[in-house]
Amino acid sequence: MPFLATLLLLGVAAGGLAAGPARAEDSRHAQTRDGSASHYRLFVGDHAEGIVRAIDLRTGSNVGTFRIDRTPALTRSLSGRTVFAVQGDAGNVSVIDTGVTVEDHGDHADLKIQDARLLPTVITGTAPAHIVEGSGVVALFDDGTGEVALFRESELSQPSFAARRLRPTGAHHGLAAPMGSHLVVSVPSDAADKPRPGLMVVDEQGHQVGAMTSCPGVHGQAQSGGMFAFGCRDGIVLARPATGLKPPTLQHLPTAGLGDGYVSTLKGGSAMQFFLGNFGPNAVVIIEPDTPRPFRRIDLPARRVDFVLDPSKAERAYILTEDGKLHVLDILTGAIERSAQITGPYSMDGHWRAPRPRLAVAGDDVAVTDPLKGVVRLVSAATLEERRTIKVEGIPYTIVAVGGSGADH
Repeated sequence: MPFLATLLLLGVAAGGLAAGPARAEDSRHAQTRDGSASHYRLFVGDHAEGIVRAIDLRTGSNVGTFRIDRTPALTRSLSGRTVFAVQGDAGNVSVIDTGVTVEDHGDHADLKIQDARLLPTVITGTAPAHIVEGSGVVALFDDGTGEVALFRESELSQPSFAARRLRPTGAHHGLAAPMGSHLVVSVPSDAADKPRPGLMVVDEQGHQVGAMTSCPGVHGQAQSGGMFAFGCRDGIVLARPATGLKPPTLQHLPTAGLGDGYVSTLKGGSAMQFFLGNFGPNAVVIIEPDTPRPFRRIDLPARRVDFVLDPSKAERAYILTEDGKLHVLDILTGAIERSAQITGPYSMDGHWRAPRPRLAVAGDDVAVTDPLKGVVRLVSAATLEERRTIKVEGIPYTIVAVGGSGADH
């Protein structure tokens, strides 16, 4: 059995939730046999308008409508207490307080539900894009300037909120990943027609530490077990945490021999240390650092639309292909366990921003947006049977799920 069979003690507590002015049915949550409560919500970004809708998973009701400036890219914080609505074209990031907290107390967790709200805090920039969280810090990279806004999630609700800003590089489509007192940042090209050449480590003042590590066309990142991985045109770069007085270290791993394709989107395992990345339009790659065979390519029956990891079932991933089929990938074996028809076909030809389904995992359900039908489909993670659909106004597009279970006091 591969290295993934060794579980890491990562101490993952389920994240938080959100809603607008919560309705009465939203405050009642499912009770489990041990007396704890469970609650999940979906946040859905509209494709045509600047709107994020909060949906109670159990009732299917809309429990909050948040109006912003543009169609958002949605990112949830690691805790799940916050959803960031990134609107690069409008030059800002709106912040939704999800209103539900799952607090870990070691032998149990406490579930607390409050009204969700659109915070007055708006993080502005020229072209804000990638949000990366690590070491208790959130980093927002501005493509238009190369500036990085740094802040803690707890600071967002403060009236005097002001992010700390660094400018370690110039303008480019980049990213920054916090690692302790350092950042790993992408390096801009010296010419507009050349890909980004690599990554470097900078200190708290934004000064470079050590040499640049080659990572042509760097794009996409994920964290697993304290380690970051970044996608390159010729492989990946691993960023290992600092040890003692030494800064984080960067290591390039080539994907030579895997065939056509490269990694540009990554997901990181929570209870096992691994990464899942795209690899060309028709494949994904399982990445296991520090093993004799770090890459395993899995070919798909059709072009990939979206993929997501299951946070509570560490060995499982879900992949939607353009024929409308949802596939369950076993990370341990590298095999597709089962497939089922979920939506109609969504061709990957055309503009990359065309309305296509997106995936999120909420407890025992895989939520699939179906923009052309105006619904979110809830699919059993165990059987891939569609349990029910939730009608959503507008054109449901981007989606994140937040929630969990705990003692309700």
